[in-house]
Amino acid sequence: MAKILIVYYERTGSTEAMARAIAAGVKDGGGEPVVKRVEDTSIEDLKAADGVVFGSPTYYGLPAPRMLALFEESVRCHGDLAGKVGGAFAASANVGGGNETTVMALIQAMLVHGFVVPGSPAGDHFGPVSVGAPDRRVQSQCGEYGKRIAALAAKLHG
Repeated sequence: MAKILIVYYERTGSTEAMARAIAAGVKDGGGEPVVKRVEDTSIEDLKAADGVVFGSPTYYGLPAPRMLALFEESVRCHGDLAGKVGGAFAASANVGGGNETTVMALIQAMLVHGFVVPGSPAGDHFGPVSVGAPDRRVQSQCGEYGKRIAALAAKLHG
């Protein structure tokens, strides 16, 4: 069973709700979800997982500073995360609030580490996004994303 760590930063409840929906999808997909706030996440947690999904609200079109700090800390294990499955999700207050740029910034950092990051031909192509609290569509996208992440991690690490 692939262990999938879902790391998120939270201010309003939206990214936590998305993290929990992704975790449900991971479980439905046969994986073992572990949900942690970014401030409770260590480099050892990243190394112990088969896959890691990062979630953040948008801050000026970028991930929250605390999420970026985790990536800065991860420099000391450069190379140790290669081959893990990765994913990203984001929430913003507005339609043009920077969700895709936030997701892409998280994916960029994962690619530098050598993560394998799947896209989606349907729905939210780069990773689930929400404007405000996640609605039914976002919840569904998160669940499907969790299933895809778990399935890929099982193929690569199972």
